[in-house]
Amino acid sequence: MHNSNHSMRDILLSLLQIHGATGREEAVAAWLADLLRPHVDEISTDVMGNLIAIKKAKKAGAGKRIMFSAHMDHIGLLVIDADEKGFLRVCSVGGVRINRSLGQPVVFAGGVSGVIGAEEDITGDPEMRHLYIDIGASTREEALARVSIGDVAVYAAAPVTLGEHRIAAPAMDDRAGCALLAWVLLNAKDCPNEIVGVFSTQEEVGLRGAKVAAYTVEPDIGVALDVTATGDVPGVKPKMAMELGKGPAIKIMDRASISSPVVRDAMIAAAKAKNIPYQLEVLTFGGTDAGAIQLSRAGVPSGTLSIATRYVHSAIETLDMRDMEQGGELLLEFVNGEF
Repeated sequence: MHNSNHSMRDILLSLLQIHGATGREEAVAAWLADLLRPHVDEISTDVMGNLIAIKKAKKAGAGKRIMFSAHMDHIGLLVIDADEKGFLRVCSVGGVRINRSLGQPVVFAGGVSGVIGAEEDITGDPEMRHLYIDIGASTREEALARVSIGDVAVYAAAPVTLGEHRIAAPAMDDRAGCALLAWVLLNAKDCPNEIVGVFSTQEEVGLRGAKVAAYTVEPDIGVALDVTATGDVPGVKPKMAMELGKGPAIKIMDRASISSPVVRDAMIAAAKAKNIPYQLEVLTFGGTDAGAIQLSRAGVPSGTLSIATRYVHSAIETLDMRDMEQGGELLLEFVNGEF
């Protein structure tokens, strides 16, 4: 359909395998910069480590400046100490779920592998203070010679293909959004609006990167690209309408933002114009970079395009590539709109 040599799937699979914990996103940014540099007009990195790639409008000074934000960071476990037997004690960076972490393999940026365990002599459910990472060390000195205080481990599972269209992996939140944004920057041609693609940092700890980037970029329109939870697995609570394979999700509301009508309606119009299936998203927990962009300076009309994802904040975040492809097509139509 498009002449870029980089398929959405290829971009996503590459991004999923780069170590980029919250606050440690440099390797993801470097890979994206290499991919995008030949295809954009400007590319830069700011103080917070955000990667900002700009595709100028066809006519200089015409149209609107649309800022897209997809976060590069991935939840992780940060080393706070090691005990005398060499077990690493950790705290979470971002919303790590304990019950989804036990027994998981993890990896540090330097390549050190470990597994997550929990103290066994406790009553009730384990808390973060009960977790440890076993890296095969026998003493505190050995452990801290291999990793340092402050190093961050992330889930280490390789991407798994489920059927023809679905992929499960850690870091789907939000390398999926990064892949979507990279694909749009590669494929958008002769756009009437300026596209500013921000690959943001530290979203998982409070939308920090996007807040700074929005202040610098001064967009007319803001759009976050992120994953969202689904209601399509057994016994899920709360009940939600989003399902895998039913198209990209256009956000109505989450805990960080109520989407601006102009952005929400332009997304719906883009979907209808291209006959793309879409879902309407109401998320009763969590938020996206749109929450920071919308409240930047004197306010920016903002919304979010989401990809429905099962098992969010686990090592098996699962999405449907058809939703990704259709999301890309929707965004190519959206960036050509009048605002």
